[in-house]
Amino acid sequence: MSALPKTFMTVDEFLVWAEGRPGRYELEAGEIVAMSPERARHAEVKGAAFLALRDAIKRAGAPCRVMPDGMTVRINSTTAYEPDALVYCGPRLGGDDIEVRNPCVIVEIASPGTRSVDQGVKLIGYFRVPSIMHYLLVDPLRRVVVHHARGEGDMIATRIVGEGILTLSPPGFDVDVGEFFADA
Repeated sequence: MSALPKTFMTVDEFLVWAEGRPGRYELEAGEIVAMSPERARHAEVKGAAFLALRDAIKRAGAPCRVMPDGMTVRINSTTAYEPDALVYCGPRLGGDDIEVRNPCVIVEIASPGTRSVDQGVKLIGYFRVPSIMHYLLVDPLRRVVVHHARGEGDMIATRIVGEGILTLSPPGFDVDVGEFFADA
């Protein structure tokens, strides 16, 4: 694997640099950050979360789609993240798109190496994107979902859910929290 460039990049430059490059990367304040390999538990919960959201969207008949990791979310001109899953509503993305411009639900699976980033800088960053209404931090070890929801004004409501139904409105669907851990 080649060394990461030390130069400052914009998101547009980063997307060109990253396309077709092996490995996974994010851009934080203009600097490229390599993402670590995943543990099996992380991958299983990520897959279960994707399926849970996909099934919830279908049940509700919501005009939305869920995407697995690999899609980019632009936070600002120098920061872009690649969440473990996301939901967007509206027209289907183009087949060659690599960026989701208006996600409404973001999912990150907590891991020992990323927990503090997911709970701190990413929480702040994701809610800078006006379309994001829900940020779900899924904890596979504790088997809970920390649900951050955009409220009135600049209010972000947070609750920790270990069982039962999680309502994601908008866009307007419910998901059983247990489904996030179905394969773990």
